[in-house]
Amino acid sequence: MSLWGTKDTVYSTGKVNCNTAGVLTKQSGNIAFTAGNGVKVGQVVTLATDGAGPGQGIIKSIDSTTQLTLTNLDLPGAFTNVDYEIRETPVAEVNGGTFGINEIFGVDNAEITVANAASGNARKFAPPHSGWVGITSYTDMHGNLRVKTEVLVASSSITGDSGDDTILPDT
Repeated sequence: MSLWGTKDTVYSTGKVNCNTAGVLTKQSGNIAFTAGNGVKVGQVVTLATDGAGPGQGIIKSIDSTTQLTLTNLDLPGAFTNVDYEIRETPVAEVNGGTFGINEIFGVDNAEITVANAASGNARKFAPPHSGWVGITSYTDMHGNLRVKTEVLVASSSITGDSGDDTILPDT
């Protein structure tokens, strides 16, 4: 796989477990880690926040329809029953990049249009271009929301909307 792809979300059905060696296994849901479902070596697995915190890794091998081995790990250790997404985000941002987990977004043309038409705080999340975008936000000492966006890879062909509609709605 190239350094970045065009799919914001490739796959995200069910929950997974992981041991400390980076082996991801099915916990629940209709998981089938297969090429037919779009899963490929080199894609990024991003884990939802749980008690141990979120994490990421790059798919090193597809061991079976219910097991993946990850490399370049930025994981909280062993965990069970965690939501996840398989995405084609820039692999350089996993474990050592500029942006944290859940700060990189695949922004399609619909999300750009909605963001540019928004007002108030929602407008602050509007990136200058579609593609892979890093977005960080914080509250300054005066209580004002501050948002920084950086286009990592400009692209108008992002597909597969991720669950990021609270920050970048597409309707």
